[in-house]
Amino acid sequence: MTLEVRVPQLPESVADATLVAWHKRVGDSVARDENLADLETDKVVLEVPAPAAGVIKSLASEAGATVTSGQLLAVIDEQAGAGAPAKPAPKADGRKGAEPAKPQPAATPAPSPARKDEPAGKLSPAARRLVEENKLAPESIAGSGRDGRITKSDVAHHLEAAPAAPTARPAAGRVDQRVPMSRLRARIAQRLVEAQATAALLTTFNEIDMQALMALRARYKEAFEKRHGVRLGFMSFFAKACIEALRRYPVVNASVEGSDIVYHEYYDIGMAVSTDRGLIVPVLRDADRMDFASIEKAVAGFAERARSGTITIEELTGGTFSITNGGVFGSLMSTPILNAPQSAILGMHKIQDRPVVVDGAVVVRPMMYVALTYDHRIIDGREAVQFLVAVKEAIEDPARLLLQV
Repeated sequence: MTLEVRVPQLPESVADATLVAWHKRVGDSVARDENLADLETDKVVLEVPAPAAGVIKSLASEAGATVTSGQLLAVIDEQAGAGAPAKPAPKADGRKGAEPAKPQPAATPAPSPARKDEPAGKLSPAARRLVEENKLAPESIAGSGRDGRITKSDVAHHLEAAPAAPTARPAAGRVDQRVPMSRLRARIAQRLVEAQATAALLTTFNEIDMQALMALRARYKEAFEKRHGVRLGFMSFFAKACIEALRRYPVVNASVEGSDIVYHEYYDIGMAVSTDRGLIVPVLRDADRMDFASIEKAVAGFAERARSGTITIEELTGGTFSITNGGVFGSLMSTPILNAPQSAILGMHKIQDRPVVVDGAVVVRPMMYVALTYDHRIIDGREAVQFLVAVKEAIEDPARLLLQV
């Protein structure tokens, strides 16, 4: 019996996908639910699992092809994987001295030759491209991802550690390398250009004294982690502070549709996550109903699934307001760009000790610059500044978050 493997149903917002790579070839044995191929959309990388055990009979598309929902990808022969059944023994014909035929062992299919380029752990799509471009042996690269998965950073570290092979250089001594954008990178570029072209972007800044929040976190982080099983970070505090500020200034949580302003009476907060493939923004649904532990667990889960390529398209869809943290990379100040169709985004930055004046005295405090980029078409400067001040007050006095004042 043969089974057809087809492209999974893609969401309405995704028209097609790119077949990044095959993990199996014609003649290879596969187990049920084993990943056959990676499909890259403009948001996530999808895996195509085998519906049953068997042997790959044919592949309908090559790596690099553009495919759509329901399109045939491969054909699996189940019987070839199970092995041919044993032939029944012939019946005795009643003649004297006739011996019953001995049953023959079932024939087993010859094992398919192991692929030379197949590592012990799976390669992420970005890592696979880097391996193929540099003609590396995947089995020589140590994977740091989940279940030994080899990431792009693992390949990069391997290249840095390996001695550079002497190569012939052109006379001019300069080399250009041209590579196509990934679907995600192309989509990011398109959305950023659209945001710049359609919205009236403006950014306002403020700075936050992080001393009270850092002291609170230091006091309770061990008890918090012991009780909830997750580390207490800063993102949950900033998410809660933004939600309280959005309640006061609902236009910051709104969006533009044609000549209308759509006020969202819910709070779906996007949390920007950096991956090897680019920046993505998973969404905390109804974040106002979540406690601190739930937010921290969700953010940690987003980061893990985003970097392993297992995050779902549904988790990346929608959102009414976003938060991005450039401080984890050392950014002191920046102007984030809107995640359209949202009308505002908060940028967090590096915490740095700086001299500030408190009660008439110069003291050293851990300070963070924050930036709010907003669509000036519907958000006035007064509302943007007041929103940012509300966030500042909540972070500098965390008790406000409990009392909602």
